[in-house]
Amino acid sequence: MIGLTPGTVKLSHYSTVWRNRYTAEKRRLKKYTLRSCYVLEHIGSTAIPGLDAKPIIDMALMIPSLDRLPFWIKKLETAGYIYKGEYGLPGRHFFSRGNPVTHHLHLVAKGSEHWDRWILFRNYLRTHPADAHNYSKLKSSLAKKYKKNRDAYTRAKTPLVNQILNKARKEQKTLKFVDDIVSSD
Repeated sequence: MIGLTPGTVKLSHYSTVWRNRYTAEKRRLKKYTLRSCYVLEHIGSTAIPGLDAKPIIDMALMIPSLDRLPFWIKKLETAGYIYKGEYGLPGRHFFSRGNPVTHHLHLVAKGSEHWDRWILFRNYLRTHPADAHNYSKLKSSLAKKYKKNRDAYTRAKTPLVNQILNKARKEQKTLKFVDDIVSSD
């Protein structure tokens, strides 16, 4: 099952269908963005094997700059996406698709701090099962508490998300430091 009524919170157990739906959507979007430079990534909980998630495929689309934002809005609307503006995150342009909603697309420019956070968070949880498990447990308890209030659900999980991101950044700096030492020999 994929899709959720806007504003509601319901988690589903991880499914490989999510990865397949992302791959299919990535292929489908290429038809609408032919000859355009961009990077598309599967982000959010549906991109982390084993993690329970809202059954909505989250994707991040990085473009060279926002200079041609009207072009991208038109292309994505042609592909069936509804443009919602920055939707509370300056520098991020948000789109949804489906009724119920099956896909979220977050469009940002190259160099966006949002992009870096999304990819770092996803990659860290993919390789740290204990932190992924703790995050999943929190999400489950919050989903029960905030079934009909997605904004409150998101706000309530933000402290743990930030804590995980801080751990990921520290690890990233340590790995870069080790790489610098190794490459200096």
